Order: sequence, then C-alpha cells, then structure tokens
Amino acid sequence: MFESVQSLLAEHDELQVQLSDPDLHSDPARSKKVNRRYAELARIVAAYEDWRTLTDDVEAATEMAADDASFAAELPGLTESLEAAQEKLRRLLIPRDPNDARDVIMEIKMGEGGAESALFAGDLLRMYLHYAESKKWKTEIIEQTSSDLGGIKDVQVAFKGNSTDPAEGIWAHLKYEGGVHRVQRVPATESQGRIHTSAAGVLVFPEVDEPEEVEISQNDLKIDVYRSSGPGGQSVNTTDSAVRITHIPTGIVVAMQNEKSQLQNREAGMRVLRARILARYQEEADAEASEYRKSQIRTMDRSERIRTYNFPENRIADHRTGYKAYNLDAVMNGALEPVIQSCIIADEESRLEALGTDA
Repeated sequence: MFESVQSLLAEHDELQVQLSDPDLHSDPARSKKVNRRYAELARIVAAYEDWRTLTDDVEAATEMAADDASFAAELPGLTESLEAAQEKLRRLLIPRDPNDARDVIMEIKMGEGGAESALFAGDLLRMYLHYAESKKWKTEIIEQTSSDLGGIKDVQVAFKGNSTDPAEGIWAHLKYEGGVHRVQRVPATESQGRIHTSAAGVLVFPEVDEPEEVEISQNDLKIDVYRSSGPGGQSVNTTDSAVRITHIPTGIVVAMQNEKSQLQNREAGMRVLRARILARYQEEADAEASEYRKSQIRTMDRSERIRTYNFPENRIADHRTGYKAYNLDAVMNGALEPVIQSCIIADEESRLEALGTDA
C-alpha cells in the first residue's frame, strides 16, 4: 500500500537540500516554486510517518494482546486511529491542482435583477473581503464600477495569501466560487414587500506569479484608450486615461479606468489579462487531461447556478454539494469556510472515485 510515497519521500529530501542552497533564494520565482512543492510534500511525509508508526503499534498490540489484557484493550482505539491515518494519507496523495498555492483575481458582476443585482454584487464583495480578513489574506480592489444606488456593476479584486502550502492556498479555496450566485429577498426598492430573485456572477482566476510565466506578444494586443466614466456614464476624467486591452488570439478583453494615469491602467489591465489567459490555458489542459484531473465541483461552465442565498429563511444552499445551513447572516459576514469545505470534500470524493475507476 502507498507504494508511490517512496518517490515522494525522495523528492522531499531532494527539495530539502535545494532549500539549503543560498543560490536558490537569489531566484525568487524558482524559490517560490520549490517552497510550494516542499510544503505540499511535508504534509504527505508527516501523514506517512504517522501511518507507519500506528501500523507498527497495531502490529505490536496484536501480538501482545493474547498475553496482556491491557494491549487487548488498546487495540480497538489504535485500529481506529490507524484507519483515520490511512484515510488522511490517501486523500493527501490525490494529485493536487497545480494552481492551488496561487493568489487569485476575482471578478464579481451584476446579473439578472437590475439594481437589486448590483446591490447583491456589493454584498458578495463584502462577504469575500470579510472571509479574506478571517484568513489573514491581503486584498486589493483593482477595478470597480459602482451603480447609482451604491451597489456594484462589476469589480475586480486581488487576494494575496501568506502561506506556501498549497492546501492553504487562496486558489485552493476560492476556485469553487466561480458561477452564478442567486439571491432571494425583498429588495430595498420593493415597496410591496414581495420577495424577488436576482443573481450576480463570479469569475475566479489564478494570478500569474511572474509576467514571464505567460508570454504575450505586443503584436497580439489591440489597445484602445478613452475617457473614464462614472455612474450613469458621466465623464469623470478630461484625459484619455482609461484603457481597453484585447488579446487577439483568445478574444479576451480587459478594461481598466480606476487609476488616474493611462500607464497605471494599462499595468492593471495586463495583470488581469495574464490571469485570464492562464485560466484559459488551464481549462484547455483540464479538458484534455484524464478524468482525475477534472473537478466535478469547479465547473468550467460559468453560467451554472452554484448557490442560493435565501434571506427570508436565513438559508444558504450550495447546489453542487447539497450543503445547506440556516446561518446566512453569518455567511454574509465572512463565515464562508464550512461552505467552501463542503466543496473541497466533494471534489476530493470525486477525484478519489475517478482514481478508483482508473485503477
């Protein structure tokens, strides 16, 4: 059992040697990559050592149980611990998404429902910002377009993590948030007290660590400049500082106008463009990969309704995992971890099932 662990143990030892080499830390990109892989393997090594220790303990207790009642009494507890350690190691050996340790750029857009949809998009942004605060992640609003009533037409926000461990990575948690989020509540603009249903869309992209990671030829870019505009379309800038970048090969378009200078908006636009292109390449790779590489929870269909937020019932429901709870008020204040964990667990189950099918 767990024959593949031996090669991972050897890789862990090799990375430990690399980390002691001062030359490694003069190359930030390579250092980050090595540290991430080392952190991932460290979990596997620790779980494997626990499993080996418990295996030895169970074998010893089994041998001594016939002659010593105290060992016989310990055996059921040791066996239970061994089974738990075995399951933990089995899950850690599931091939990880290579982007799990990456930072994230998230886009939230109003959808069906007009003004109420924009207000809900603003609520989602605050929910994710509170969640990030609870995880001690850093956040940065890259671009935001507000609605007349104080909601959000669209916003792009960056999340930056503080751990090299892929299991604690931002992409490992937020990648499941992409899709349509539906809200059911009485809008602030509703005078009759009727419950309305509206929606907002969320897109999530792993952020590129280094610009060189995604090569973009200037010949593949179409760049337009124009004047920034505010709510209602009124001009808020007398110079052509807003930038629209079109990546011709993929058709991806990014527009930026929050910054005061054209150069700053262009830099912000390229940052988002690289993330979108990286996500596009990953989607294409996943489509071609074997089944265990595909997540059944993180769909590539961005039109899928993934979650419902029912305010009258204080209910949150995830339609992919069957998760349901009646603490929506807490969730909207950032208590999102149980919802996300339901996605992580369901994803692991589908990958384990696929691995069992392939075996």
